Amino acid sequence: MAKKPIITAAEAAQWVKDGDIVTSSGFVASCMPESLTRALEKRFLDTGSPKNLTLFYAAAQGNRDGSGADHFAHEGMTKRVIGGHWNMAPNLGKLAIGNKIEAYNLPQGVLSQLYRDIAGHKVGTITHVGLNTFADPRVEGGKLNSVTKEDIVEVVNIAGQERLLYKPLSFNIGFIRGSYADENGNVTLEREVCPLEATSIAQAVRNSGGKVIVQVEKVVAAGTLDPRLVKIPGIYVDAIVLAEDKADHAQCVGCEYDGSMAGEFRVPLSSLSFPPLDAKKIIGRRGAMELVSNTVVNLGIGIPEYISMVANEEGIGDFMTLTVEAGPVGGVPQGGPKFGGSVNAEALLDQPYQFDFYDGGGVDLAFLGLAQADKEGNINVSKFGPRIAGCGGFVNITQNAKRVFFCGTFTADGLKTKVADGKLVITQEGKERKFIEKVEQITFSGNYAVKTSQPVLYITERAVFQLRKDGVYLIEAAPGIDVQTQVIDLMNFTPKMDGAPKLMDPRIFKDGLMGLK
Repeated sequence: MAKKPIITAAEAAQWVKDGDIVTSSGFVASCMPESLTRALEKRFLDTGSPKNLTLFYAAAQGNRDGSGADHFAHEGMTKRVIGGHWNMAPNLGKLAIGNKIEAYNLPQGVLSQLYRDIAGHKVGTITHVGLNTFADPRVEGGKLNSVTKEDIVEVVNIAGQERLLYKPLSFNIGFIRGSYADENGNVTLEREVCPLEATSIAQAVRNSGGKVIVQVEKVVAAGTLDPRLVKIPGIYVDAIVLAEDKADHAQCVGCEYDGSMAGEFRVPLSSLSFPPLDAKKIIGRRGAMELVSNTVVNLGIGIPEYISMVANEEGIGDFMTLTVEAGPVGGVPQGGPKFGGSVNAEALLDQPYQFDFYDGGGVDLAFLGLAQADKEGNINVSKFGPRIAGCGGFVNITQNAKRVFFCGTFTADGLKTKVADGKLVITQEGKERKFIEKVEQITFSGNYAVKTSQPVLYITERAVFQLRKDGVYLIEAAPGIDVQTQVIDLMNFTPKMDGAPKLMDPRIFKDGLMGLK
């Protein structure tokens, strides 16, 4: 095989032409080809070109600091964005809210799978994922603003079953990050938190007639890489770029390299710290009580992460297998800029394969965030007035898990609590209500859950609700909480009840171990 050219990031940026469709790898603050995207941004700022780009990416990309997808957040540079999550690229979100770009948000799992279907020149990705949510063209079609007109999702009927068709596109440029490349362009990813969809991106770009450029940490001699570790064969690769500095190739933005997230070694779980007893831990404890042995579990970012912390603190971390949509199976999922990685993982799968498993009902228990809920049991975590968060893997996970638990504080913006004498005390109420008449955007459809007989709970620090065929029921309340004034009066709809709700388990509100083991 001929040796691949090793070029600079600035030279790679010259390969991008006006109007190109560009795709890149990345998951939150990991696996991002920062040297490449930064060089492309610099070229535009210096010369005004390339312009009118389309950016396509599957997961969140960035750390809310100008990294990742925010390198494309310039008026004139980018014409259209199709992404799975927007919250980590706030400047890009501002362009979308301001009608400066065409903007779509589609389920992360679908987008990761669409790479494979594009590679195979298929009609698109056909799936039930997104039905009755904002991705459904009968609702919003994933469009985020008024200048976004084209329908890129279509309702189809196949063998008498209603499905959504997510339409393909052809890529001109693929920016991917790897760990090591040999002189022939073979690329490994063993120092990343997971391989994500790197293989699928490379195949999709190559079979679209586009150019694949891979940013790596080091180039080694041809034939010296373990072929079992090669995730991107050299036949897919057009050029290699060495990361321009260490920060551009940090395992996670702003973090030291951690070999326990790459499977290099395992750390004792006793080295992990555990949170104090506050509202978030209360929710984590109540959620952990739903854990069942020998189950597959998915945890979302934020408060759901506390379930993992509680489980490990209680000594039941091995009670179930935790998974992350990015690809890790087993171990302890990480949060913040490390979200997407797991310490002591047992396997690191490609993200599209992880979502295949999720979409088919492979997750037994899913614990996700709760930003807004309404009387029909719908959940919104993706769009709030002038802020676009994006759905990420939320739609795939919540729509297909055997049981779903939405976890979040009862109110937001300023909520303060304490625990005294085994009772929950609200010292300052949050200004923003979460349980409202109608959510701003349907990221999870209560009606779809009812149609599929999916069990759903909504867990807060002061109350637990259950979705049933005829609505949302209040089933538990925390000790010390007045149900009328501190729950019902702070909701924009009246929950149904079978008499007085029972008290949440008193062990939740006491220091020390709960004894879940």
